[in-house]
Amino acid sequence: MITGKMIRLFLVMVAVMLLAFGCGTKENSNGGEPTEGLSIVSSFSILDDIIGEIVGERGTTSYIVPIGEEPHEYEPLNSDFQKVSDADLFIVNGLDLEEWLTKIVGQVTDTPVFEASTGVEPITLVGSTDEYDPHAWLSVPNVIQYVENIVAKLSELDPEGAPIYESNGERYLEELQQLHEWIANEVAQIQEENRVIVVSENAFKYFGAQYGFVTEGIWDINSHEEGTTGQISRIIDIVRDNNVPALFVETTVDPRYINQIASETGVEVAGTVFTDAIGKTEDTNSYIKMMRTNVETFVNGLK
Repeated sequence: MITGKMIRLFLVMVAVMLLAFGCGTKENSNGGEPTEGLSIVSSFSILDDIIGEIVGERGTTSYIVPIGEEPHEYEPLNSDFQKVSDADLFIVNGLDLEEWLTKIVGQVTDTPVFEASTGVEPITLVGSTDEYDPHAWLSVPNVIQYVENIVAKLSELDPEGAPIYESNGERYLEELQQLHEWIANEVAQIQEENRVIVVSENAFKYFGAQYGFVTEGIWDINSHEEGTTGQISRIIDIVRDNNVPALFVETTVDPRYINQIASETGVEVAGTVFTDAIGKTEDTNSYIKMMRTNVETFVNGLK
């Protein structure tokens, strides 16, 4: 059966193929000669923030998926593919997050695609042996791996800028290490029996494995979102059986499902957490700020 989504995807592919015929040499956004340093496009805002810390003033960065939309199922616009075609490098998360996007991009542009998560130990989805949870960035040590990977790749593409990338990378790695240690100290305030994170999408597996939490979601990943009666009932039982003190809702997920669980169990939704995008406010508009906000929300709700 041909669905509306399939038709839209087909139309996007046709439009992008037509666009590809008009793609020439890579220029800067003003249509002039290439600027010093690199023009880097990434798939979503969290990656863009990480890359920006490394690039500094040496180049330009931008991202595809708007804040508030799902990177799992985002349907790209023609302008997105033009943006990628004009870039020197397209950095994606990998771990199956942008599989649909990289396949299409590979057909219409010669811009190299680089996976930031290379070398990260993946966690599989429930019931699968070859599908991975992509949310590796929610564990700070994994982002340290991202940074090392990105510094090496940018230095390879732009040897003259390598000292800048390496210096910025070292500074950022120190900040990430401080964040990692701060998180470990903060979560120590939560009693072990209360270290259960319940959200709509079970996105905190890497965070839980790193910092000692059990994590549960109504569904495993947003691209498999269902919110069935059985899924809801399972989480209700978990919350009741484990006396879970609080629930949480993600900024990029419909809150109706977690609100239903709150209504059925009498357990409050203690706050909003960030999984697939940074925030737009001053205290959430970077990866480090986003993670600090998440941890503060967990600690306040669960301790």
